[in-house]
Amino acid sequence: MNSEAVNESELIRTDVDGVSTLQLNRPNRRHALSLSLLSELETTLLSLKDDRSIRVVIIASAGPVFSSGHDLGEMQQRTEEEYSTLFATCARVMMAIRSMPQPVIARVQGFATAAGCQLVAACDLAVAVETAQFATPGVKIGLFCTTPMVPLVRNIAPKIAMEMLLTGQPISAKRALEAGLVNRVVSEEELDSTVKELTTAIVASSRRTLALGKEEFYTQLEMTEEEAYARAVTVMTKNVLEHDAQEGMAAFLQKRPPVWSE
Repeated sequence: MNSEAVNESELIRTDVDGVSTLQLNRPNRRHALSLSLLSELETTLLSLKDDRSIRVVIIASAGPVFSSGHDLGEMQQRTEEEYSTLFATCARVMMAIRSMPQPVIARVQGFATAAGCQLVAACDLAVAVETAQFATPGVKIGLFCTTPMVPLVRNIAPKIAMEMLLTGQPISAKRALEAGLVNRVVSEEELDSTVKELTTAIVASSRRTLALGKEEFYTQLEMTEEEAYARAVTVMTKNVLEHDAQEGMAAFLQKRPPVWSE
């Protein structure tokens, strides 16, 4: 077992057996995404992107709130440039999650609101406890959740997203599951074991194949069906010629565990 834990103030990173857990660490501010926390998260995600020892990333926090979104305390009476920097940094964090080769799982143990909800939506997978709630309440304070809207509408039906954005009212974990915002809803006691179940399954597969699959998944979403099939044929042809695909097929036929290249 390879284990590493580094407390970096607002973000705690722990690496165990190919899984890196990034824990938001601002409990006194309901894990609000301050500029400093976002910057730290961006730097960490970018470093993980090229870390071949890490196969899965988990984003987590502790307490009754997963993340309350942007820190309103640092958002008052700022310049246009400062606001732009904050929102641009947040957007880069979300895009870093999408562009990194490792699957990213949101471990949602509490409320996820505004940019916190955005963070959940940006992750590839999400597991939430039954008591979790999700909201984009910016409209209540005169600030439409425009940036949280971007990944939200790419996860759930437009009518449900519009209801969340226009009313600011939270939806339950059950409705979030039905809408497609999260993959699993479990009891508090089952949260870690369910996340572990997902990470174990992912770590067992070829890192290279997973990276290829994740990239293509998001690429084809923006294409027409015809374009997507044309690209998929090319990509899958290249994929099947690679070592890991040939090894995986051979291992299956020979009834033995595969030995991946990475």
